[in-house]
Amino acid sequence: MRDFEGLVAAVTGGASGIGAATAEELEERGARVARLDINPGQDGIRCDVTDDESVRAAVTETVERFGRLDVLINNAGIGAQGDVGANDDAEWHRVLDVNVVGIARVSRAALPHLRRSPSAAIVNTCSIAAWAGLPQRALYSASKGAVYALTLAMAADHVREGIRVNCVAPGTVDTPWVGRLLDAAEDPAAERAALQARQPTGRLVSAEEVAQAITYLASPLSGASVGTVLAVDGGMHGLRLRPHS
Repeated sequence: MRDFEGLVAAVTGGASGIGAATAEELEERGARVARLDINPGQDGIRCDVTDDESVRAAVTETVERFGRLDVLINNAGIGAQGDVGANDDAEWHRVLDVNVVGIARVSRAALPHLRRSPSAAIVNTCSIAAWAGLPQRALYSASKGAVYALTLAMAADHVREGIRVNCVAPGTVDTPWVGRLLDAAEDPAAERAALQARQPTGRLVSAEEVAQAITYLASPLSGASVGTVLAVDGGMHGLRLRPHS
């Protein structure tokens, strides 16, 4: 499938995990891809989503390098643990700045270019935490709930400009970040088993599965998908299975 032939995509957080898998999938389907990341590696473009100057420079470099911008994947994000009293004001501001305001900064910089595209699309990376109460994830859940609401608001604002805005809501994904959380646990094997068990499929979601969902929403073939929140969570949000007997 070459549904992105001739199109240019920018992926924030594109150097690892879901972002890297998405960039690879977009390239396989014909897109030229700018991998925006705070640690971009050899071929990426440096982008600190908490710094407006850095964001604008990264978007400008993307357009100068590739000549246009058609698709924006707002994937950069950080995690947080603990209940509502576990993190101080500075940490609340830091996480919200990356996970929510970061999306606004990059989208704001990209909009003038997206408005010139015949196939403009934005896909934000949300989370199961936006619509399911998870223990010890108060700050993270708050940030992803904001991403959910922001996606719908952006979709309403820009649909008549020809810019489709959607988001994916993954469950627990087997990424380097989750790996670091598991490594820090008292019993990493038991913690991994618990994370697997809370998803009805009995396993973690792969980065590649999330990438497939993102590229579906970004594709010109999905022109009727607007304001969609697509769960990629092994059934975690919608299913209520009986316990094993």
